[in-house]
Amino acid sequence: MPVSYVVALDVGGTSMKGGLATVSGEVTDFPGRATGREHGPEAVVGAVRSYVAELAEEGRQRFGAAPAGVGLAVPGIVSATTALFSANLGWRDVPAAAFVPPGLPAVLGHDVRTGGLAESVFGGGRDVADFLFLSLGTGIAGAVVIAGEPYGGAGGWGGEIGHAPVWPDGEKCACGQRGCLETYASAASLARRYTLRTGEFASAKEVVERADTDPDAAGVFGEAVEALAISLATYTLVLDPSLIVIGGGLGEAGPALLDPLAERLSARLSFREPPPLRPATLGVRAGMLGAAILGWRAAGLPDWRPEGLIA
Repeated sequence: MPVSYVVALDVGGTSMKGGLATVSGEVTDFPGRATGREHGPEAVVGAVRSYVAELAEEGRQRFGAAPAGVGLAVPGIVSATTALFSANLGWRDVPAAAFVPPGLPAVLGHDVRTGGLAESVFGGGRDVADFLFLSLGTGIAGAVVIAGEPYGGAGGWGGEIGHAPVWPDGEKCACGQRGCLETYASAASLARRYTLRTGEFASAKEVVERADTDPDAAGVFGEAVEALAISLATYTLVLDPSLIVIGGGLGEAGPALLDPLAERLSARLSFREPPPLRPATLGVRAGMLGAAILGWRAAGLPDWRPEGLIA
């Protein structure tokens, strides 16, 4: 009897990661592919569709059947049926069907919210219903998880915590506003602000590592932690999350980030206890595993939760 499986794809700005997920929870990752965004939005859509077709053919050879569905985590403003807009990839109003070969059911999800969904089902947030998944990478975005589901808001903009100003008269952000959290606390911003201070390039990882001995690194990192504490204090007071799960490349700094952030967050919440901070557990696989959940939703199994995938 053929094995039932779905295709899962995590589409980033420059590359995409894909996999196959069986109904029993066996997940196979495959080498990534370039999005080809330098050739324009139509080329990116075609590249995604070709990769899905390639993965589907791999699934047919392995499991003896076509995939039951396809889940795609994509950047930008997204509904389950339409990729509405992506500044990085240039597309507008692309229907889910355009990303897959004819006849395959597909569900789309916002890349960070889909990662938050995976952390909710399998990862750092699996034991609570309400939490914030904060991705600290090249940029900063959040997934507001309420009752186990990421909340996208009225128009798909929910979770853009990276562009909530922390210092309204601060540095100008690429989005056009001033003082955004992302301007101070993203991995790209740590590297940029350290270089502006010193004239020396250092990665965000190196800035964090130097913070104990290098005053310039300490200043840049300290401002990043303070910006995060301000933003997370406001979030906590508005939505009262059970915990805050921190992922992304900068989130991998572990205690070097989480310990001072917890201290400063506590100092900014004078009349209540802060929510605990917890590292994300799924790493770079979060988007693809979240896309697998979307694939099973496309296939008619909204509650797909195989125990073997719990981290």
